Amino acid sequence: MYRDHTRVVKIGNRVIGGGNPVLLQSMCNTKTEDVAATVKQILSLTELGCDIIRVAVPTMEAAQAIKEIKKQITIPLVADIHFDYRPAIAAIEAGANKIRINPGNIGSKEKTEAVVSVAKAHGIPIRIGVNSGSLEKSLIGKYGGVTAEGLVESALSHVKLLTDLDFYDIVISVKSSDVRMAIKAHELLAEKTDFPLHVGITEAGSVYAGNLKSAIGIGTILYEGIGDTIRVSLTDRPEEEIRSGKMILSFLGLRKAGAELVSCPTCGRTEIDLIGLAKKAEELVSHYDMPIKVAVMGCPVNGPGEAKEADIGIAGGKGEGLIFRNGEILRKVPEDRLLAELKAELDAMAETYKDK
Repeated sequence: MYRDHTRVVKIGNRVIGGGNPVLLQSMCNTKTEDVAATVKQILSLTELGCDIIRVAVPTMEAAQAIKEIKKQITIPLVADIHFDYRPAIAAIEAGANKIRINPGNIGSKEKTEAVVSVAKAHGIPIRIGVNSGSLEKSLIGKYGGVTAEGLVESALSHVKLLTDLDFYDIVISVKSSDVRMAIKAHELLAEKTDFPLHVGITEAGSVYAGNLKSAIGIGTILYEGIGDTIRVSLTDRPEEEIRSGKMILSFLGLRKAGAELVSCPTCGRTEIDLIGLAKKAEELVSHYDMPIKVAVMGCPVNGPGEAKEADIGIAGGKGEGLIFRNGEILRKVPEDRLLAELKAELDAMAETYKDK
């Protein structure tokens, strides 16, 4: 597999490449200068399973805020830089564990050399990020439009800027909002380089469309053995990105499975708000990091039997519902107590799991 043969890169207290586990990233939507809000969001994402967090660093003030943010978090922090090389240097000196730049858009060779020199001194890797929306005009002209081939050529040209400076602590990303283009670009790039790859479908959209595009695109790329880190890019709260990313990795067997929710489709027998109940249960289940299956069923007659493979579950009826385990009914409870009773069962299971 490709990811087994990529270079090993250390990012803070995490390691990627060389067959190490695929790590999950997200990006804060807070102003980085607002240290309290940024730390609060990072801690929330960490609790959900985020492995690496990225923050926007458009100004020197944002770069300097990293020093205070780093004191209060436990996961590696990546500084996202565009155009100005000075915040890149300041972010590294403030404690960023990696920077994300496009060497072609931060100016002269001397500016790139300055950033590389500081990154070397601090042992900080650089992620080269190329997006289809910002592909160089020369490559658009060469290939007759934005293409996978153009994305790869752009990325490798930026890699050369760094390797010519004897810098090899590199991660690459080539992102597109076009799923097929993104898949092809990663396939081409994996054949041409052994640097670890960060995978994502950029500007994927809202939770609904974005999750579908990301599951198809990221899932396909990972299934082909390509990719060392991922981000599900959604126009929504970063927490949704982590939940979706965990599912993609879990369903592909690339991450220890956490609690998984299964639920039945609605039908004419349903006598509760199954859709609302399933959404609330999904939010609840996302906070439990243990390999169990949780079922939410809309029919108390067939539900427990249909979901007998679930470790724990609830089945709703008219004004009441059932709590069941492995298909066996535990007790009947009022409808408005279903979620609370489910949480109590999950808490008890979590305590047992923790002691193993």
